[in-house]
Parts: sequence; structure tokens; C-alpha cells
Amino acid sequence: TPSIGAGVLRCYPQLIRRFFLASAIITMPVETLQLSVFVLITATIGWLTYRKVSADLAAQGGLSTAREEVFLAGKGLSWVVVAGSITLTNLSTDQLVGMNGNQMVLLAWWELAAVVGLVILAKVILPVYYRYDCTTTTELLEKRYHDRRIRALIGLLFLLGNLFIFIPAMLYGGSLFIQTMFNVDIPLLWIAIAFALVGSAYAVLGGLRAVAVSDAYSGVLLLTLGIVVVLLSLSAIDFDFSGIPAGRLTLIGDNDSPIPWHTLLTGMVFIQIFYWGTNQTITQRAMASPTVEEGQKGVLAAAAIRLFIIPPLVVIPGLVSYKLYGDIGDAAFGTIVGDVLPLWLSGAFAAAIASAVLTSVNSVLNSSTTLWVCDIHEPFINASADLKRLNLVITLVFVVIGLAMVPVYATADSIINLVQELYGLLSMPILSAFIVGLLFRDVAAAAAIIAVVLGVLLYGFFSFVWAPLHYIHMMFFTVIFCVLSALTVSRLIFGTRPAFDPVIRLG
Repeated sequence: TPSIGAGVLRCYPQLIRRFFLASAIITMPVETLQLSVFVLITATIGWLTYRKVSADLAAQGGLSTAREEVFLAGKGLSWVVVAGSITLTNLSTDQLVGMNGNQMVLLAWWELAAVVGLVILAKVILPVYYRYDCTTTTELLEKRYHDRRIRALIGLLFLLGNLFIFIPAMLYGGSLFIQTMFNVDIPLLWIAIAFALVGSAYAVLGGLRAVAVSDAYSGVLLLTLGIVVVLLSLSAIDFDFSGIPAGRLTLIGDNDSPIPWHTLLTGMVFIQIFYWGTNQTITQRAMASPTVEEGQKGVLAAAAIRLFIIPPLVVIPGLVSYKLYGDIGDAAFGTIVGDVLPLWLSGAFAAAIASAVLTSVNSVLNSSTTLWVCDIHEPFINASADLKRLNLVITLVFVVIGLAMVPVYATADSIINLVQELYGLLSMPILSAFIVGLLFRDVAAAAAIIAVVLGVLLYGFFSFVWAPLHYIHMMFFTVIFCVLSALTVSRLIFGTRPAFDPVIRLG
């Protein structure tokens, strides 16, 4: 029986109790059964991915180049795969563990606001990437500013964010979940190493196609079992939220909350446009469809999933854990899952979480390698490097850096809040370069670069020296400052005449 006790177990509806009792007929030892289910599901996802990738390559007849296959899946991703890959690339343990770790409804705003970002990607930004035939989002900057230096700088900033923020956060979150769910005494770093090794194998051996297909299969598993966890969590408290403070049940955050209501009117929108519209890890999937219409269908399907399915997954288990255990922070999700799931099913959920971590890690690794090769290595180091060997070396280097940062995240009070705040150092300055490039012409690339550097310094000042307002407000002021700086510097120092001439349009 779940460790939350027989008293809570009696709250389960009759149907769920019978479901648990039915599992008692299984005579296999629990530990062996858990491990067997875990291995079976993980191996099945790998086998299905191999079958699908092989079939797709055979159908294409080898028409795509090695470069296009590694970085854009041979331009062969269907809208279903795009939707699944985008969903699971984002929905990793930093989301599930971090948002549930806040143990309040308010964190659902990250997911609800993401719908806006995905719609803007589908209808406004994605057609521009296809029109300019881009492999990376940063390639668009080179073509708009007619300067490869700004592409290299923004690509480098994306890489820094991936290496020092996203990869370690994903590895830490997944390791913490496994540790708390199974209550094992294995050091976090060892679990993180296991995740990193398997995730990097996908990225190196299969390229984007294998990464995206495994995302889609794993996404079905995780969303299905995630809904089961939500229902069982609600059943554990008899669908009764009494006793939980009102401040944890509201969507209207006050000034001291993680998301004050007024931040939804300023920086939140820009955060979503940046993450979903310019982030290579996300947009690379949408750019890998055979047509822009196919990519748009996938992005809009991901938006629908984000609106109707994801919010309960990232807040309800945390709320229930608050009622049952109190304020336990990032340990909330793993603890509640370990308690409400029957032990034999916990192996399946562990496989789903492991898949989420692996696919998120290999997605970030693949996009990081793409940025390094296309934006930095080929233009400035060696234009004819061995792509497969370079992919292997760069992936291993990135994995080592990410693992070295895991202990830093283990000291954070809230992983999701830390990730969002740290990424402001890069996200808003990067976004300003895209805004200027897409909305104005005749802006000097050097002016945009100067604005990006000034933006990093400004947000760093707001973060570490003087914080007059919430960090989401500071993101808003940072991006506005960067845009105005680029236009002003271009005119006064470089003598150009920037003019409003948007290249974007609804499509």
C-alpha cells in the first residue's frame, strides 16, 4: 500500500481500490517487477524509434544529405512528430519537478502563456524561417543583418544557456525525481551521469530524426501516465483541497509570489516569444518538416496539448503533496508519485520520466551541436570538418560541462524559478536582436551586437546588484532598452538610417 497510509488509501474511490487489489495477483517480487517494466518500456521506445527512423529513411531513398539528416531530420518530420517532440522537449523534469515544487496553482501561468508563444511561432515567425531556408534560428540573423558575426555571437549565447542552465537543470531534476520516487541512496551525480550517457547516444547516433521520433513515442507514454498520476493524487485527498492556503490556490499572484499578476502584462509575453520563437531546441523541430504548413500544424497541435493537458500535470500533484506532507519543495513530485502509484506501475512511470529526461537532454545536445557546427565551427574554424566525428566530440564536451553544473542546481530553493531568472541574462538581449532584425532594415549588425552586450550587463545589474522590481518586469525593460539601443547606436555611431520595415506577416 502507498506509504501515505491506510487512512489516505481509504479515500480512494472503489474503482481505484479494486485496481490496486487486482495488482496483488502478480507474484513476481516488486523490485524485479519494477525493473522489468522499466527496462521493457525503455527498450520498446528504442526499438519503435529504430523501426520508424529506418522506415522513414527507406521511404526517402537517401535523398537528404548527411548534414540535413543530422540537423533537420532530412526535412521529413510529420506534424504529429513535430507536436510530440516539441511537447516532450519542453516537458522534462525541470518542468514537472520544478513547477510542482512550488506547490501552487500560480505556476500554471508558465504553461498557459506558452500557448501564446506557440501560436506566434506558428503564424508569424515559422514562415520567415522557411522563407529564408534556415537551418538554425541564428542563420536568419545573418541573412537579415548581412553579417555572420551576429549569428556567431547569438549562437554562442544560446550555447551558454544550454550548457550552464538547461542541460544541468534537466539532469538534476530527473535525478532528483528518481531519487525521491524510489527513495534510493544513490548520489544524484551518478544518476545524472547515466541520463547523460544514454541521452548523448541518441543525439550522436541518430541525429534529429531519432531524437524527434523518440520524443513523440515518449510523449504519449508520459502524458498518459501523467494524467493517471493527477487522478490518483486527487483521489488521495478525495478531491478535497480544504486546508491548503488560499494563496496557493489562486491564479492572481501578489507582489511576493513567483508570478505577480502584473508581470503577465510585461515580461511574460516576451519570455514566451523568445523561448518558443527563437530557441533553437524548439524551433529546430518545426523547421524540419517538408513544408511550412506541416510544421505549423505540429506547432498548433503542441499549443493545444499545452493548453488542455499540461497545466494539471505541473500543479495538481504539487498541491496534493502540500496537503499531505507540507512544504517540501522540489521533492514534492517524486514523493507524491511514489506514494500514489501502485509499485508495479511505478516502473512504467519511471520509464516515462527517464524518457522525458533523455529526450530533453538529447534534444538540447542536438541543437547545441547544430549551433556550434553551423554558426561557429564551419564559418570560423574548419568549413570541411568530419561532421560525424565533430558531432561526437562536441556532444561529449557539452555533456561533461552540464554534469559539472549539476551540484550547483542541487543547492537551489526552486529549480524552475532559478532557471527562469538566470536565463534572463541571455534571453532578452537575444530576443532584441531578432526583434530589430525582423522589424527594421538598415540596422548595423555591430549596433545590434553592442545592444546585446549592453543588455546582458543591464540584466546582470538588475539580478545581482539592484532589483527594483520583479525579475520578469526587469526582462521587459531589458528587451526594450536593447531594441532602442540598437537603433540609436546604428544611427549615431554607424551612420545608418534604420527604418521600420517588418519582414514578418501572418501566415
